Amino acid sequence: MPKLKSKSSAKKRFTVTGTGKIRRNRANHRHNLAKKTKKLKRMQRRSTIMSAADRRIVEKFLPYR
Repeated sequence: MPKLKSKSSAKKRFTVTGTGKIRRNRANHRHNLAKKTKKLKRMQRRSTIMSAADRRIVEKFLPYR
């Protein structure tokens, strides 16, 4: 069976932690930042761990990670 290709968009957006969880960046931090609170903007800078339901989908996009 041939090798599976990884989705190029997924390679740029997600990283896999040492324990196998998927790390992603948070949304809503691109524009209209003047109307968002300091706390929200500070929290959006950090990355977070993806939920288990979404992780299963992304793992298909990154087969050898």
